Amino acid sequence: MEITDVKIFPVNEKRVKAYASIVFDDCFIVRDLKVIHGDSKLFVAMPSKKMKDGSYRDTVHPLNNATRQKIESSVLEAYEKEVNKQPSQ
Repeated sequence: MEITDVKIFPVNEKRVKAYASIVFDDCFIVRDLKVIHGDSKLFVAMPSKKMKDGSYRDTVHPLNNATRQKIESSVLEAYEKEVNKQPSQ
């Protein structure tokens, strides 16, 4: 399974820096990943929904660390390219 497309949608929020969509094998899309500015670095959060008890639960997530790292590196690379091509404000 390969990531065939990544789209980045920058936002101007305190911790959330962008939303992302990724496409696998040109046939399966996952929307609403978040690029988040953590305490020491950027990371990618999976799409989630709020539960009745107020907690959040991922609605889509990788089943192993290698896949998580592949998704995160692809999304963060696309994020850096998107941010670097936008004019400074």
